[in-house]
Amino acid sequence: MTTQSQMPAFLLTRPLAYSQRYAATLQHCFGPGLSITISPLIAPRLLQTPFPTGPWDWLILTSETGVAAYAQHPARPSDLPKRAFCVGDRTAKAAQQAGLETISADADAVALIALIQKHSPDGQLLHICGAHRRGDVAGNLTNSGIPTKAFVLYEQEQRPLSVQAANLLSGKRPVLAPLFSPRTAAIFAGALADTSQKAPLICATLSDAVTDALAQHKDITLCPAAKPTAAALTDAIKKYLAARQAP
Repeated sequence: MTTQSQMPAFLLTRPLAYSQRYAATLQHCFGPGLSITISPLIAPRLLQTPFPTGPWDWLILTSETGVAAYAQHPARPSDLPKRAFCVGDRTAKAAQQAGLETISADADAVALIALIQKHSPDGQLLHICGAHRRGDVAGNLTNSGIPTKAFVLYEQEQRPLSVQAANLLSGKRPVLAPLFSPRTAAIFAGALADTSQKAPLICATLSDAVTDALAQHKDITLCPAAKPTAAALTDAIKKYLAARQAP
């Protein structure tokens, strides 16, 4: 069992609400005495762009931020569909709380596209998405015969590492950074070049795309998740820490 004194310090870089939630997950797994620094590298900004003219038969939601942008839009049309395909269970839960009926892929965009193709829905689909996104969900679906429009309803604005995070990375204690998206990983990789990093650095990565974004840094220990879910990422961290303490 890894003791608190042997634990690395955790550095969380997701948007604030997500980081706070994941901090609670880590504390539940490893105890309340963890060293956790939160330094969001992106922050959401919801847009009020008018919805495109339909009719739309299904929504596609690929993040909880997208659900928030949908739910909080001041001029959301009353005739939008109440059915939504969702990338994962957390997004689906948020969509249900916003009054939608959901089908979840419980994975990533590739699995979501396959799920929608399997259901082969009639009519037109509207993908509520962010300005920065990996993959072309709408384009891939449209090319497969399922007409889909991408509708950007939020942005994730870039933020610098905080002073506390930079100090953490310049210390001697190992730092473990869970990274959930390729964009955040790329921003983090760029930020490392601007810090006097001395701390041994472990990055827990949600997917191959996240790992690839760190390719320029050869001195990072990688801890990849077995599948692209938060639970799998936490399992990867548990296994890494257990192996670290093995004789």
